[in-house]
Amino acid sequence: MLTAVFGANPRGSELLAQNVQIAFGNGDMVNLKIGGASGTRYKEYGEFSNHVIPSLYKLVCSMLKLIPFFLASALLAEAATTDVVILGSGTPRADPDRSGPAVAVIYQGKAYLFDSGPGVVRRASAAAAKLHIDALLMPNLQRVFLTHLHSDHTLGLPDLIFSPWVLHRSMPLEIYGPKGTKAMVDHIEAAWQPDIEIRVHGLEHGNTTGYQANVHEIAPGVVFSAGGLEITALPVQHAAWPQAFGYLIKTPDRTIVISGDCAPSPAILEACHGCDVLLHEVYSMSELKIQRVDWPEYLHQAHTSTEELGKIAAQTKPKMLVLYHQLMTDTTDAQLVNEVKTGAETKVFSSRDFDVY
Repeated sequence: MLTAVFGANPRGSELLAQNVQIAFGNGDMVNLKIGGASGTRYKEYGEFSNHVIPSLYKLVCSMLKLIPFFLASALLAEAATTDVVILGSGTPRADPDRSGPAVAVIYQGKAYLFDSGPGVVRRASAAAAKLHIDALLMPNLQRVFLTHLHSDHTLGLPDLIFSPWVLHRSMPLEIYGPKGTKAMVDHIEAAWQPDIEIRVHGLEHGNTTGYQANVHEIAPGVVFSAGGLEITALPVQHAAWPQAFGYLIKTPDRTIVISGDCAPSPAILEACHGCDVLLHEVYSMSELKIQRVDWPEYLHQAHTSTEELGKIAAQTKPKMLVLYHQLMTDTTDAQLVNEVKTGAETKVFSSRDFDVY
């Protein structure tokens, strides 16, 4: 396996200006590391068999040593087709280092957002600047898929509707979500009607389309398809919510499953069989120590424990398991990862805002 870990900037040409180091060893493992100032990016490329012809292996290594910059550029260009960007890894807890739940899948220069937690617009703007992802510039935030209508997943929705419009988005925002999404959006639009009137008819001369929202209330199944990308809504269990979804995202180069908030749900297991990335919510076993009425029962019905997630990963064998929306009182990221016993070769990461996978 040839693995690259590098600074979060996905533009290969710009990364080449940074420090590049090629390391060899560990059997058939070849590691390519490219330093970056902010964020972390994780990718997998091709395989070298343990039985590869030694002379061919040496030739490949020689090429890597002779032309690391050219090879790095080619590898990064190939890998950049589909990326998962963590805009917010947080929960309702007011952690300043973890913004509200929001994930962007970047495919062919377009951003597909999943959930709209508090701070989503500013996190997208920061990611566009820090990671040089043009798809996350304000005019390009045009499509969002909601997992459910809990406040921590939707408080950023007014911001996502209006702020990119103020910053020159001219296309309506396409919103996909469960039943109740249209009522929520209608109330948001009504609440900001005076703002719309002043911005459109006042001295700002705002456009008359960018604040609009086209709502698609969805059911389980394929909900969007374009240019080789297909998004499927997966029914999941999240406490008393009548509808909650995870999402399966397929592109020519990757299969990604996003759990949304859920207790262990059969649809997630069915969607991820050796998938490239399983992005799954989780709570630490330390949460069960919290003295609060009905809290353990709520966790059982609404979320997935590290123990349960380990079993899910052991069954589905994703290449990469990324933890997000982590409920983890007095638990570090490293401790959380150690709690997840996959019993497989799955790589496990506890995500932070601005990580790229």
